[in-house]
Amino acid sequence: MKIKNYVEDLKTKSAAELQEELVAAKKELFNLRFQNATNQLDNTSRIKEVRRNIARIQTLIAQKANTANN
Repeated sequence: MKIKNYVEDLKTKSAAELQEELVAAKKELFNLRFQNATNQLDNTSRIKEVRRNIARIQTLIAQKANTANN
């Protein structure tokens, strides 16, 4: 249910807000990778979760761009 709510929240955002969300997620992923490399990361499954969230955001951006072109 948590993921479904996250996706519904993303769908209500504009393209600019999605871009901001994407930048924030990529920064978070960078920080998680850095922590993992220095053995400071406790929850390594968070990397996988953030990567999937980035993919979800990119998918929604592509869908909005596709509907704008048609």
